[in-house]
Amino acid sequence: MKLMLEILTHDLLGGVRHGFFTRKGGASSGVFAGLNCGRGSGDQRDVVATNRDRVAEAMGVGPERLAGVHQVHSAEVVVVTEHDDISQINENRADAMVSTVPGVALSVLTADCQPVLFADSENGVIGAAHAGWKGALAGVLEATAEAMRGLGAENIRAVIGPSISQRAYEVGWDFMEEFTAEEPEYARFFAGGPAGKPMFDLPGFGLTKLREAGVEAAWTGHCTYSDAERFFSYRRSTHNGEPDYGRLISAITI
Repeated sequence: MKLMLEILTHDLLGGVRHGFFTRKGGASSGVFAGLNCGRGSGDQRDVVATNRDRVAEAMGVGPERLAGVHQVHSAEVVVVTEHDDISQINENRADAMVSTVPGVALSVLTADCQPVLFADSENGVIGAAHAGWKGALAGVLEATAEAMRGLGAENIRAVIGPSISQRAYEVGWDFMEEFTAEEPEYARFFAGGPAGKPMFDLPGFGLTKLREAGVEAAWTGHCTYSDAERFFSYRRSTHNGEPDYGRLISAITI
């Protein structure tokens, strides 16, 4: 029996088909139990393919129209056109995609990093970005908005999906120094933690970067680390001594 998928949506992207998928409703088992969509994980390839097929069906596209990229924590953005072979898109080393092509679902994989879905529904432009701390600091969110404007977007809205929250994200002092060396005001995204180390507010940083880029933005408020039943988390898996972890998928289409 195929279990029901759980798909989180947000009113800010109303009018555009989108979803932040939880781990519920998938075919994977063990540490990957649920909807693991990560081809780069150690999960069985055919099971991952089954999970991805279920996502494509939920998004109303064929499996071959579910686009992704080889994520490398960069600020690189791929423009998906009607002439592209979608099956070849995932060979691109990048962390965001933008498109105006109907019937193509742009997707990103995460397991604590920010999945960010973008849309200008009036002008038919969409985007999806994987924004961990490296990509966010490098400018992947601003680059995605700029690429969308290059395709005719004007009123861009974006939503950050389930990500690791500040209360679960302890970092080292060198991590904090890398941010404050870039911009001293970034110190406001760090708070003191119970162990005396900084705690980083990744979604808060992402929201600020989006708004500075002229994008109306929101976060769904879900913490991947804190809810093992619904979300995969790289950090939680590491803390638990697990050998691998599943990847959540987020997608958007027009």
